Amino acid sequence: MKIIITSEGTSLESQVDPRFGRTKYFVLVDTETGEFSAHDNTQNLNAPQGAGIQAAQAVARLGAETVLTGHVGPKAFTTLQAANIAVYTGISGTVKEAIEKFNSGRLAPAQKADVEGHWA
Repeated sequence: MKIIITSEGTSLESQVDPRFGRTKYFVLVDTETGEFSAHDNTQNLNAPQGAGIQAAQAVARLGAETVLTGHVGPKAFTTLQAANIAVYTGISGTVKEAIEKFNSGRLAPAQKADVEGHWA
């Protein structure tokens, strides 16, 4: 399974970025092989509006089936749902710790956005 973790850096030891649409990086991880790659989100980090929707579209283009993040707004959540991408919020710690929690089944998918739009 391919999962995206919002991240403040490009490694598995980086901290999870609590923001979805304005995260610094998306770390794409293949849970079957352990391979990962980091994808810069500068375009959306500095976007005046629409960051969540554009970030969700980018995640879909990367082929992710799941997103692990701190928080997600309503427009991003709706866009991710439309792409059949599961969303898990309340994630903190390192990217590696987030993957371990996900793989162990200790996380529950979000049923709705957990912040209002334009959350910084």
